[in-house]
Amino acid sequence: MTAVHDLVPLNMAPVGQTAYVAHLMGQADDVHRLKELGLREGAMVEVVQSGTPCIIRLAGHKLCFRDCEECRVLVRLGASR
Repeated sequence: MTAVHDLVPLNMAPVGQTAYVAHLMGQADDVHRLKELGLREGAMVEVVQSGTPCIIRLAGHKLCFRDCEECRVLVRLGASR
């Protein structure tokens, strides 16, 4: 089990970092939409660009999050590439 203090917001993960989705926060509709995009707990992502906008690679696709959308995604950092 991952402790809360081991999690970071997706937009703060370093470029090139592999991360695993640990927790989705926000309104039910927003969380549902993130899951539809493939951001489910346990999903592996690679950070292409951190900050805002935050760009990630997920299952061979690039996704771009603007504003605070990515703040709803907490990740556990994995190995850097």
